[in-house]
Amino acid sequence: MPLPCEPLCHFGGRLFFTSFPHPPPRPDVLNHLAQDPVNSPDVRGTPKGSSSTTPDDDAKYYYFTIDDQLLYLSFFQDWGPLNLAMVYKACILIHELLQDPAIASHRIVLYSSNDPRRKANAALLMALYVMIVQQRPPWEAFHPIAEIEFMPFRDAGRGRSDFNLSIQDCLWGIYKAMQNSLLDMNEFDVEDYEYYEKVENGDWNWLTPNFIAFASPVDPIWLKKEKDKKEQENMVPPSSPNKMGNLALQRKLPTPFQNCLDYFERQNVKLVVRLNNPLYDAQLFRERGINHVGLYFDDGTNPTDEIVRKFIDMSDEVIESGGVVAVHCKAGLGRTGTLIGAYLIWKYGFTATEAIAFMRIVRPGSVVGPQQQYMYLKQLEWTKWAAVDEMRKLQQSSVMAATALVAPVTPPAEQEEEMDVFTDATTATIVMSSTTTIPVPPVTPSKHVAAAAAKAHAIAPPGQPRKTPAAKRVASDSDAEDDGDVLPALPAVPRRSKSKPASARTASQRAPASEQRPSRVTRSAANAAVKKVNAVLSTTKTTKANGPNKIPRLANGTSARGTATTSKEAALVPAAPTTTTTTTRPLRPRQPGSPTPSRLPTLVGAKRSHHNSTGSVQETGATAAAIAKSALAAAGTWVATNAGSVVVPASKSERPGLRSVRRRRSSFSAADVVA
Repeated sequence: MPLPCEPLCHFGGRLFFTSFPHPPPRPDVLNHLAQDPVNSPDVRGTPKGSSSTTPDDDAKYYYFTIDDQLLYLSFFQDWGPLNLAMVYKACILIHELLQDPAIASHRIVLYSSNDPRRKANAALLMALYVMIVQQRPPWEAFHPIAEIEFMPFRDAGRGRSDFNLSIQDCLWGIYKAMQNSLLDMNEFDVEDYEYYEKVENGDWNWLTPNFIAFASPVDPIWLKKEKDKKEQENMVPPSSPNKMGNLALQRKLPTPFQNCLDYFERQNVKLVVRLNNPLYDAQLFRERGINHVGLYFDDGTNPTDEIVRKFIDMSDEVIESGGVVAVHCKAGLGRTGTLIGAYLIWKYGFTATEAIAFMRIVRPGSVVGPQQQYMYLKQLEWTKWAAVDEMRKLQQSSVMAATALVAPVTPPAEQEEEMDVFTDATTATIVMSSTTTIPVPPVTPSKHVAAAAAKAHAIAPPGQPRKTPAAKRVASDSDAEDDGDVLPALPAVPRRSKSKPASARTASQRAPASEQRPSRVTRSAANAAVKKVNAVLSTTKTTKANGPNKIPRLANGTSARGTATTSKEAALVPAAPTTTTTTTRPLRPRQPGSPTPSRLPTLVGAKRSHHNSTGSVQETGATAAAIAKSALAAAGTWVATNAGSVVVPASKSERPGLRSVRRRRSSFSAADVVA
C-alpha cells in the first residue's frame, strides 16, 4: 500500500513535495519503506486506474525534511515566512541532494508535517528554490502547489490577524526584487547576515543594497545625562548627585552601538533616519560624516503624507548619488518597514503585499498591525506620486536642454541695405555692400526657361487690395524701368561646349563684369532673387542631372536611403545645427539595460550597479545578451561554492545535512513600549 501522505507535487525534474500527518515519520524510516515498490506514493495529476506500466511504478524516492532544522522564531503569534538565511540554506541543501551521486537515480522528495504552519513554510522553500536557482518564473514555481490550500502568513503584532500574506505574494516579492537588482544571492553572505541580526551585535539587516533596517541604538549614559539635565531645568535635585562628575570617565558606548557606527562608516551610509524618541546622541553619527534626520511618529501608527514625502525625497537623493540610507525605529520593524515599503512602491512598482512579503523574508516581523492596511490603501497614491515626479523630471530636463541650446536674443532693427547684384556664366553670386557673400549654386538656364521667365514678367499682376496694411518701407534708388521688388530676368547664356569644360575657359572668354548691368535693389528683392535661383535649380539642373525619380538629399549629407552625398551636393544643402541632448534615467528603473522588465528571473552579478552616479544605464543588444548569458552561467554557482559553510558534506553512510547554527532573539519583545 502507498505511504500515508498527500499526493506528490511535481516541481519538475526530480523534485517533489508532500506532507505527512503530524507527527511525520523520520527520514530514515521513510527511505527504508520506500525501497519496497508497494509503498510507492501517488503523484498529483497522474491518471488513476490505468493497467499499463508507467515509469512511476519503478521509481525510487529519497525523502528529507527541514521541519526540525529550519525553525521560525516568532515574536508573538507569527510563524513565517522563513528568513533569507534559511532560504539560502535550503537552496544549498536541495542542490547538494540533487548532486549526490549515491541517489542520482532517486526522486528527491521534500516532506513536512501537515501542520499548516510547517507545511506552508516548506512548500515556500521548494518554490523559492525552483525560482531562484532554476530561474523559473513565479507562476511556474507556484503551479505545482496551486491546488493545495495553505494557511496564510500573519504579522508579528499582538492583535487579531486581519491581513494575510500568501505564498504567491512571497514569490512575487522576491521575483520583483531580483528583477530590480535588489537581491543577489550570488553575493549574499549568510554568516554576515546571521551575525549582525543578533541583538548583541547590532540587530540590523540589509533590505536592499541601499537600505539598512535596524533597531534603535541605546546609550544608557547619554540617557541618564539627559534625564539629569531635565531634572535640573525643573529645579529637581538629580537622582544620583555623587555620580555626576564621573559621567565623563564612564563614557563608553555599548558594543551594539559601537558596531553600528563602525559598520555604517565602512558601508558608505550617508543618512540615518530616526523614527522614534532619541535614545542616543545623534552627534555621534554626524562626527563620522553621516547625516542624521528625525521623522518621529508614534509606535504602531501610520505616518502622515508629509513624513512619507520627505522620506522619499531624502532617500532618493542619497540613493541616486550612490549612498546608503539606514532607517530605525524602536525595534526597526513596524515604522521602519512602512517607510521603506513606501519607497519600494514609489521607486520600483511593488504592490503593498509584494513589498511586505519581501521585507519579511529579509527582516522577519516588518510592518505590523494597521500599517499593513495603510500600505495597501496608499499604494495607488504612491504610484501616482511616482508618475507625477517622473513627468516633472522629464519636463525639467527638456526645459534645461532647450535653454542650453536656444538663447533668447533681441533681433536688430530692420535696415534696407544697398546691394550690387551681378551674375556670372559659371557661378551666380550676390554681393552685399556689407562684405557678406552668399554663395549661390551655379545655374545654366535653358532658352525655354528664359523665354518662360520673360513671358511671366510681361504679365502685369492683378490689382488687389491688401488684407492688412503694408508696413512702411524705406525708399531706395532704382531704375525707372525696373520694379523695386522684382529682380530682372537672367540673360540667356550659350550652352557650354562638351570639348572644353567651363573651368578651363580663360578670363577673356568670359563675359566681362562691366557688360553686366547692375541694378539697385533692396534686401527683400535679394531674398526673392535667391528663391528664384533655387527654383530654377530645382527645375533645370537637378532634374536633368538626377532624373525625375532621384532620391532627395537630406540636410546632414545623406540620402533617404542612407547613402552619403558628394561634397558638391553637400554644398547645396545648408548644414543642420548639431544638438546635444542628455538622457536621464527613469525614476522607476526595471531591469538594467532594458526599458521594460524581463519576465524571466535573473541573477545580476554586479552589486549596486543600478544606482551609479550618472543615473543612466545604457546597454547594447550584445551587452544585454552577454549579461543574460553570464547570469545563466552563474545561476547555481553560489549553491556549489558556498555549500561547505552551511551543509555537512555527504559521506558513504549519510546524506548531506544542514549545520547547526545559533539562534537569536530579536529586540521586538520590548517594542510594545512606545519610544
